[in-house]
Amino acid sequence: MIEVLLDTETTGLSSVSDKIIEIACIEINDQIPTGNQFHKFINPEMNISEGAYETHGISREFLKDKPKFQDIGKEFLDFIEGKKLVIHNADFDLAFLNKELKESGLKLINKDQIVDTLTIAREKYPGAQNSLDALCKRYRIDNSRRQKHSALLDCELLAKIYIELLDKKEPTLNLQLSQDEEAPEEIKALENRKQIIVPISEEEKKTHLEFLKKNIPKSFMLN
Repeated sequence: MIEVLLDTETTGLSSVSDKIIEIACIEINDQIPTGNQFHKFINPEMNISEGAYETHGISREFLKDKPKFQDIGKEFLDFIEGKKLVIHNADFDLAFLNKELKESGLKLINKDQIVDTLTIAREKYPGAQNSLDALCKRYRIDNSRRQKHSALLDCELLAKIYIELLDKKEPTLNLQLSQDEEAPEEIKALENRKQIIVPISEEEKKTHLEFLKKNIPKSFMLN
């Protein structure tokens, strides 16, 4: 199944008054990155709150020559078209994205398109810390590069966390048969197999005991 890991960084915490300044998307197929990515920095044309800057370190000066959301919105929608979006704390990102899409006259993202890894983590670990950093620690995923929040880096970490949250395991064989099913010949052979005993001669026994006595004298008591 093709999915897209998605994360954003913003000018602040309010989806009503703040705006997106970074979008990152990493495409995966059966939880394996395909190499396809969408990553844009965006000029919000507004100030960045002090708290947000301390979190991600992205300045208004850095963003002044970057495209506006309406310039990249269609390209973004084309990238995610028909794919499930895997987001940590999806309500936050989705509120910002749909506000920007609406203001740009573009199609909104439906909640049915979303897989929220925070919800999955809370179901697996109720009452525990389930932030990205906490999950990295729980699953021993190296997040030492995450000195500041980065949408692209957070997507890379989420790719590893997502696999752990899904408990991906190797497929196993189902050897249980219904009453009307006949067992394959290989299983019949296992079920009907008798113990095979190969007799050995007295000379072979003597040779074996002599070998043990000579090579491992302390491990055997020979009469």
